[in-house]
Amino acid sequence: MAPRITIDGYNLGLEQGTGVATYARNLSFRLGAMGAEVDVLYGTRASPAKDPLIREIAFFDGRVGAPSKPGRMIRTFRRLVLPMIGNKAEPVPMTGRVITRTFDARLPHYDRLWNIEELFSLSANHFKWHYERLKVRLPERPDIMHWTYPVPVVARGTRNIYTLHDLVPLRLPYTTLDHKRRYLRLNRLLVREADHIVTVSEASRQDIINLLGCPPEKVTNTYQSVELPAKLARKPEPEARDDVMGSFGLEWKGYYLFFGAIEPKKNVGRMIEAYLASGTELPLVIVGKQAWKSQEELRLLYEDHQRWMLPQGGGEPQTLMQRKLRDRIVLLDYAPFRLLLSLIRGARAALFPSLYEGFGLPALEAMSLGTPVLTSNTSSLPEVVGDAAVTVDPYDVRAITEGIRALDGQPELREHLAMVGPQRAALFSAEHYERRLTDLYARLGVRLDGAPARAGAAAAPAAASRTLASGRAA
Repeated sequence: MAPRITIDGYNLGLEQGTGVATYARNLSFRLGAMGAEVDVLYGTRASPAKDPLIREIAFFDGRVGAPSKPGRMIRTFRRLVLPMIGNKAEPVPMTGRVITRTFDARLPHYDRLWNIEELFSLSANHFKWHYERLKVRLPERPDIMHWTYPVPVVARGTRNIYTLHDLVPLRLPYTTLDHKRRYLRLNRLLVREADHIVTVSEASRQDIINLLGCPPEKVTNTYQSVELPAKLARKPEPEARDDVMGSFGLEWKGYYLFFGAIEPKKNVGRMIEAYLASGTELPLVIVGKQAWKSQEELRLLYEDHQRWMLPQGGGEPQTLMQRKLRDRIVLLDYAPFRLLLSLIRGARAALFPSLYEGFGLPALEAMSLGTPVLTSNTSSLPEVVGDAAVTVDPYDVRAITEGIRALDGQPELREHLAMVGPQRAALFSAEHYERRLTDLYARLGVRLDGAPARAGAAAAPAAASRTLASGRAA
């Protein structure tokens, strides 16, 4: 009989995709490929309803089937003051009556979907008031409940494991909006009470051991998998060139690229400063949502209080610096996934000088597509990219500048990185990830696809890295 594993839909339900959502989705597909029955527990606004069709509709549109506001408030109050009973998951019928192709890129692999109304916001409030995890009941008990994020929820009657991707709110507290005292209390509780902790790099594993006091044998690093749709990743180059030129007016291999959220951790401000200092004539394309403190990261694009001019034809005053930078730096709030992959392939290099990453999936995605990468020599990034990328000190603008100059002026360096990048990314393929997952679950007593635990399956790839000094790769 196939083991049943339930994962949460905490990040899968977000409107905009995130790295953690990618992790959860890839985990669901790998578990399915390994023979497990996969259930996904969501926490959408959809309220319980007797009519199966209404439940199916409400899963995709929380405004449908909602109870009256007084009824909603009474039910929420009862669920908060009677936590010992546990909140029961309700099945979400997926009969195909609702056309779901719009959500194909966000839906995970699943055998069954479950939902508990507003589970994750409810659990956050529960932990805030009671300092304990909210109990939930799953009608069909899984062999393992794998929470893909540190949420204050526990499934009754089964083993609960949690993935802690990184401890950025503790290591770089000034880069996040988390309530730090509550964050630390929750993560310490999870380390103490979970059946096991999972993480995605050796750097994060050491942080969990050192900062949270987790016993080393209780935390396992499985890394992540790099999985891009072959149809898009292997699109004929002429088609990808047409995407880049037709949609963005950019020349193939004629620009630098950053993609990801614009926030302090991503170090976009120093990257822009280094790009301007490098003297390259190629534009810099920045694709990403502007998040917390994004204006500070982008201030060089908007601030010059010394010289002013009026554009021809009148209108609002505009700085000379703004006009200059808008010719060189392209800001895109969003690019559809199929076009984003073409943008990555067409870049001369991808720039990711992040201050801290739990894994660094964007860097590996770019490497897998044969695009040279410049990234940081901190946190997990050196162990992940190995010697297949240029690594620099992310706090040193001059080092980033020299890295960009090296990529700009050394075709042989770009050719080398384009060759070794896909080889390095292959170490994080679906097959390698499955072996590490098999080993993890076997240690918890669950056999996937009948495979025995394999010694060394979770071993780390070599952590050698390419460092840059004075404009040349060392």
